[in-house]
Amino acid sequence: MSTAPAASASGAGWRQNLGHALMATVLTAIVVTPIFGLHLERAGVRTHIVPRWDMVGWACLIVFVVQLLHPWIFGRATRRLPRLALPALSARQNTVLLTLVLLVAVTWPFFAGRNAVDIATLAMIYVMLGLGLNVVVGFAGLLDLGFVGFYAVGAYTYALLFHWAGWSFWEALPLAGAAAALFGFVLGFPVLRLRGDYLAIVTLGFGEIIRLLLVNLTSFTGGPDGISSIPKPSVFGLEMARSPSVEGGTTFHQFFGLEFNSLHMVIFLYLMALLLAVVTLWISNRLIRMPIGRAWEALREDEIACRSLGINTTKTKLTAFALGAMFGGFAGSFFAARQGFVSPESFTFMESAVIVAIVVLGGMGSMIGVALAAVAMIGGTEILRELDFLKAVFGEGFDPDQYRMLFFGLAMVLVMIWKPRGFVSAREPTVFLTERKSISGSLVKEGHG
Repeated sequence: MSTAPAASASGAGWRQNLGHALMATVLTAIVVTPIFGLHLERAGVRTHIVPRWDMVGWACLIVFVVQLLHPWIFGRATRRLPRLALPALSARQNTVLLTLVLLVAVTWPFFAGRNAVDIATLAMIYVMLGLGLNVVVGFAGLLDLGFVGFYAVGAYTYALLFHWAGWSFWEALPLAGAAAALFGFVLGFPVLRLRGDYLAIVTLGFGEIIRLLLVNLTSFTGGPDGISSIPKPSVFGLEMARSPSVEGGTTFHQFFGLEFNSLHMVIFLYLMALLLAVVTLWISNRLIRMPIGRAWEALREDEIACRSLGINTTKTKLTAFALGAMFGGFAGSFFAARQGFVSPESFTFMESAVIVAIVVLGGMGSMIGVALAAVAMIGGTEILRELDFLKAVFGEGFDPDQYRMLFFGLAMVLVMIWKPRGFVSAREPTVFLTERKSISGSLVKEGHG
């Protein structure tokens, strides 16, 4: 008796999925056609449009099949997907594991190629940026879409201090972090009463204001041309160069009696980026266990309850913005030293989007997850460049950087379907209550952190 209603419901479900699949296919064709379907090619002084309808057809077919089978593919996969969580390890096991990871990370650049080490250095910069934004978004629950502004402040602080005062990297590094923290503190005041989307809009505007100021203050920042000839960091005052920049100076390879090799600078920059990333991770781990970190957690979970507990939400928000911006300033200063050149075009909204994507994919509030996501996202672009089947599909001139945001968007959609809280979710409070028996045998609540 119940077979007919079940079959009717199943048929209605198929018709509904078919309608959604057709609508998604039409929207895909509209979006994909100008991006993949129409290629511009120059022939002499003229530009021709070369259609690639095969790309549009494959994209529409994939979207149609996935959308049609969505309840059966994603529904069952989501129910069966195990929750990814870090295994419970003892303190000694954690120490051994961290020691092995650091040992591999330190020795790896001596065996890898130059390009791989350079990409790893860039990944460490994004680890610092992700951990800095994680303080604001993951710990305090404040959505910040203008974090790239603090990144730019740190980079230009070092560039301007060298250009106008001749400061070295090590002299400018603390001031770069302090300048970014000051900007974060100033940004905190206008947004104290804002939440959610309104907070995101204001922070987005703040990031664009900084970029436009850098473009228009031509006499001070160099305008669109930026600032060039920024020196690399030194090793205890020894320059990593072929010859010293000042008469009578000594370079690194001259002091140690080594033959000059440009790979030494690449390895040194990686090791320094690794050190800064580890220090940032350690400071973040200590902060979240301190009273200020627990105040951030309370603010993230419920601001009204946070106020009722007597926590000053004004100071809590300002410290989150300032400390998160400080990490962004350190990363920006190192970025300027690594590149040797800074310009406003390096600090667009897309950089903020990438940093937010790193925090979301890794898991808001999870320091290990953010670090893993930064390495995966930045290194993944280079891995895609080496895949032969992508070159066969897209052509030999395929450059994954052009489609980086497309891959990031696809990754975020998949993560939101399967792991809404990120790869490594960490929303559990650091302070919890357990029950223990007193001497009289009655149950007593005891707090642990």
